[in-house]
Amino acid sequence: MKIAVVGATGMVGEVMLKVLEERDFPITELILVASEKSVGKQIPFKGKILTVVGLKTAVSLKPQIALFSAGGSTSLEWAPKFAEAGTTVIDNSSAWRMDQDKKLIVPEINAKTLTKSDKIIANPNCSTIQMVMALAPLHKKYKIKRIVVSTYQSISGTGLKAVKQLENELAGVSGEMAYPYPIHQNALPHCDIFEDNGYTKEEMKLVRETQKILDDKTIAVTATAVRIPTAGGHSESVNIAFENDFDLNTVRQILQNTPGVIVQDNTNTNTYPMPIYANGKDDVFVGRIRRDESQPNSLNMWIVSDNLRKGAATNTVQIAEYLLNNSLI
Repeated sequence: MKIAVVGATGMVGEVMLKVLEERDFPITELILVASEKSVGKQIPFKGKILTVVGLKTAVSLKPQIALFSAGGSTSLEWAPKFAEAGTTVIDNSSAWRMDQDKKLIVPEINAKTLTKSDKIIANPNCSTIQMVMALAPLHKKYKIKRIVVSTYQSISGTGLKAVKQLENELAGVSGEMAYPYPIHQNALPHCDIFEDNGYTKEEMKLVRETQKILDDKTIAVTATAVRIPTAGGHSESVNIAFENDFDLNTVRQILQNTPGVIVQDNTNTNTYPMPIYANGKDDVFVGRIRRDESQPNSLNMWIVSDNLRKGAATNTVQIAEYLLNNSLI
């Protein structure tokens, strides 16, 4: 199994390599790929030192799977070239997510829709993945009508430049800014660029991707995405209105029985999800589960997950594992 990791020197790429090693993904040859400025760089993997190559070289090596985390423009240009060479591309950028011919996959929810002919597969946005992981089983049971979500997102979702900005601010050093304002001791209601409707791209991803993954365009979603000075892990306050009423104990039981979801919900012991505990883990943590007493058939939840792992790298590797385990490569 020849695997390429495109964007191997970036934050998500580095975590992908870690996840591939941890999960002992069966690799006979690993091709590390990055932009021209990183070609020749050496990276350790499983006790070996591997040299980074360029995109053209990687295509010519014809890997069976290419895990992409190199940005939308790179993906739009190069994913089709890999696919034409027979490679199955699993892409982390937003480039292909809303393409009607490409599947948007969270393995626990909709991997069964994949076929051998899917040569470019989209990985959803990090904030969407963790939310739908908790909502998909509840949608099956109670039918979601509307979702109101506010996110509290880690600077790691922006990338290395943002991490450096926070480090500089903590050290009292002036430097390059990833954000238009300081992030230390601050909260920015501004994730990604603003669209014409006044919402950011990040907020609209939560709307569009949720409907596509759950295969239900009737679900109304409204979102506010906020960047906060945490180093790893996104948090979400989610309010869900269902068509049918629910029992709170049954809701907890459904979530406890959902693979990849861990319920942390005991107010007597101050047990609830936090990014400090989710950091470095692959699960989605759910807590503060309670009825919305202002509306019928409505529920409040707090959802936390490591945005670089289940929100990006782990979900991508899980898609690759599904393809391999079901002979779709």
